[in-house]
Amino acid sequence: MSSRERILGRVRRALADVPPDEDAPVERDYLREHGERTVEETVDLLAENLADYRAVVHRTDSEELPHLIMRLLAQRGPQYVLVPPGLPPEWMSAADPTRVHDRAVSTARELDQVESVVTGCAVAIAETGTIVLDGSPDQGRRRISLIPDHHICVVRVPDQVVASVPQALERLDPASPLTWISGPSATSDIELDRVEGVHGPRTLEVVLVR
Repeated sequence: MSSRERILGRVRRALADVPPDEDAPVERDYLREHGERTVEETVDLLAENLADYRAVVHRTDSEELPHLIMRLLAQRGPQYVLVPPGLPPEWMSAADPTRVHDRAVSTARELDQVESVVTGCAVAIAETGTIVLDGSPDQGRRRISLIPDHHICVVRVPDQVVASVPQALERLDPASPLTWISGPSATSDIELDRVEGVHGPRTLEVVLVR
């Protein structure tokens, strides 16, 4: 008998006297958020935790947004910028770089030639400083937020901001390709030397737009 079979056998014996109840509701008596906050305080907490994860946070309004995106791209100087198919066209109306559209036939090598990507988001979580993408038209396929080195992510405030993970999960479809982003890509070796850009963009800029 293999180790796997022995372990599964112990599990079966432990559950032998537990009647199955597939219709029993899942208990959700955990805290939905930690403390009470106003909308402004929740947005401020999001900005604080994003910055703590080394994301660069900007605040603007819808009128100024195209000019801010133009300046952020100009500072990086990309020749090409990747855009998902449903990105609001006014967001890029002032930007100069050549736009590369998210296409199913694009290879990873082709996408690696694109320096920057601009997307929207599905929801932003204040308590964890997390941005969630769900593959909606303004966000595109998962890979376009992982291959370019520079990611500009626009968050609509306050509509897309929630306090906690449970509140975020209520808004998300578990069947969608969810990407949870807490700061730029980073990893550490056994000596805790931080390396950024291994699994995604080295620079994450989050724009909180009213």
